[in-house]
Amino acid sequence: MGVIGPAVIAGALALAAQAQPVAPVVPAAPAPPPDPAVWWSNEIPRPSSEVDPLAGRRLGRKEQPVPIDNGVDPLLYRLWGLQPLQTQLVRGGELVLEAWARPARGVRQAVVRVTVRRDGRAFVQARAGLGCCNPEIGRRVDINAELPDDRIAALKALAGDPAWGQPRSVIVDYGGGAVEGVCVDGVSWDVTLLVPGQARHLRRACDDAEVGSIAGVLSAVVSAAAGRDPLFDAVLPRGGDFSRQARAYADLKAQGGQLKAGTSSRPQPPAVPVAEDEPDPVEPPAPATPEPR
Repeated sequence: MGVIGPAVIAGALALAAQAQPVAPVVPAAPAPPPDPAVWWSNEIPRPSSEVDPLAGRRLGRKEQPVPIDNGVDPLLYRLWGLQPLQTQLVRGGELVLEAWARPARGVRQAVVRVTVRRDGRAFVQARAGLGCCNPEIGRRVDINAELPDDRIAALKALAGDPAWGQPRSVIVDYGGGAVEGVCVDGVSWDVTLLVPGQARHLRRACDDAEVGSIAGVLSAVVSAAAGRDPLFDAVLPRGGDFSRQARAYADLKAQGGQLKAGTSSRPQPPAVPVAEDEPDPVEPPAPATPEPR
């Protein structure tokens, strides 16, 4: 009996495959379109306290919004992923501290917001990014975290810092007269304090003595965000260290110099009556983690 060659076997298999009936391919039915009503559903989950510490608050019957005049438009806050300071409601024992870093050269910017609540918790929200050249903030870095308890007392004390009694914007008088400076290098800072009934805003240009006059406030706010994300730290590499600026301000005063109100300095926004405390909405508990089976 002869040996069947590979070519004969391959041909037989091919004939067998052709003889088998091939089932027709039935195209899958298209998925039904989504329900438009579901798309616009109002069931939006409440943000966590780290993302929005004062979420869910509404003006009480006798409450008035505190006027905010720090040069930051509410829409700009939203581009940075923050609730506008104009909508934040603080009540007895609470405060919000905010600092914006604006380098004279480049488009890298940063903002740090610290919120202290009356329930004994404090939170930091920080952002860094490129403020140019698109409608959105480029390469934005977000930090949202709760602060440890040992920081809260120092943050509350900042509401009484003497710096808030300084003019909103200043020029440095080294003893021979004050000249309006032009910021060509370094970082300018805008800091805002929001407490029940009033807000205070200070702007300090690149001069070390100017910045040093609010060094205590800046150190506490910026250090709350420093060390949490290397991308954020790259924008503010010195973190909360403003010792150089503090020394410059101390030297200015020791030499008989002073800070004078700048030509662009404006009065602080007016205070509003503080109403009786309204109860805060109850924060729903976190969903329970299912036990492994």
